[in-house]
Amino acid sequence: MAADPLPLPATLQNQIKSLGPRLLAFYKACNLLHRQSVEGRQPAWIVQYLDAGKPPAVIAMGREKAWKNDLPIVIRPDLLWTEEGLALTELDSVPGGIGLTAWLQQAYQIIGHPAPAPGVADGFRQALLSLCAAPPCHIAIVVSEESRDYRPEMEWLAARYAAAQGENLLWSIARPEDLSFAPDGTVLLNQRPVHLLYRFFEFFDLPNIAHAEKLIASAAAGKIRITPPCKPQLEEKLWMALFWFPQLADFWRRELGGRYFRDLQQIIPFTWLLDPSPLPPHASIPRLDIHDWNQLARFSQKQRDLVLKISGFSEKAWGSRGVFIGSDMPSQEWETAVKQALADFPHHPHILQPRAKTKLVEHSWYDFDRNEMIPMRGRVRLCPYYFAASQHIQLGGTLATLCPADKKVIHGMRDAILTVCG
Repeated sequence: MAADPLPLPATLQNQIKSLGPRLLAFYKACNLLHRQSVEGRQPAWIVQYLDAGKPPAVIAMGREKAWKNDLPIVIRPDLLWTEEGLALTELDSVPGGIGLTAWLQQAYQIIGHPAPAPGVADGFRQALLSLCAAPPCHIAIVVSEESRDYRPEMEWLAARYAAAQGENLLWSIARPEDLSFAPDGTVLLNQRPVHLLYRFFEFFDLPNIAHAEKLIASAAAGKIRITPPCKPQLEEKLWMALFWFPQLADFWRRELGGRYFRDLQQIIPFTWLLDPSPLPPHASIPRLDIHDWNQLARFSQKQRDLVLKISGFSEKAWGSRGVFIGSDMPSQEWETAVKQALADFPHHPHILQPRAKTKLVEHSWYDFDRNEMIPMRGRVRLCPYYFAASQHIQLGGTLATLCPADKKVIHGMRDAILTVCG
């Protein structure tokens, strides 16, 4: 842990603060594009890409009219700090780190650093409360076994909220198997009706989630509200590829507005979707100047300064699993990874991005064993937490992860500095 928050240049702070409304607009546009593709008002290949590999029940869940306009209330991008600014590598609407970031903000406030407004803890609370129609309201944070590593931070948050709850507000944390159901479909926890459920589980893990079918049916019947919404299509990384499809440029420009569209072009790296469908003889894959994805497998080390990752709906789609950095791999391993990605396309689409050239930043951490501050130069991942409530979105805080300079994947590192941004 760092002894102090990580200072950011004012220009970077302003860019992060202004990014929230742009990402909310992006989610709205993604939701609309998917729905229009389902309805036949946009090309069918859009929904075919997004539905690839999902069971029929999961696809039907994503199209349920009961939550057709619902969007995530928590938006957390993974941003790499580069010499040119920020590069977005992922958008997460079921992120870990909410409780951790809130705890760090509290710890730094205790030792004299300014308190953020609203802060992650209050931002998350306000966003959840915005979905409660009227008191009384019972809010349950439900954490799966797959996500058990994040249960302690959510328990800390739930306890903090519960300590301040009033008579008409109840906060709980539970496992899916703790839920039960009344004959009319009302969801119960400790024999009390649950009105809002915060979903801390992934859709690929539904077969392992107790009562999953009953829970979704209760939500569709209006007995409970679930957030993030049951829309697996919104949790695909291939949206970053669709953002760059020339055929969709007019849609994005119209729905986002010219300014937001240009701003997102600055932070979303050009992204390819590894679709192995044959190209016409005269065509080539843009910016790579190849005609066939198999040529990618034979790139030299210099050419393969690229990142290959699975799009979503897979246990390999979160953390650093399913991520391959071409320039950091032997040629044979890279070739194997590319060929596997192409073979997996019908069920697990993959995307490809240029590897961001991360900026080297120096910060210090406290070594409790040696009782001294230790400076470290490292690469930085910034994770801002934005909270959407009543069509308004605000920044609650930013978690910074500094990994040693020789590490290429800034995720899941044991030797890293965690702090918030000042």
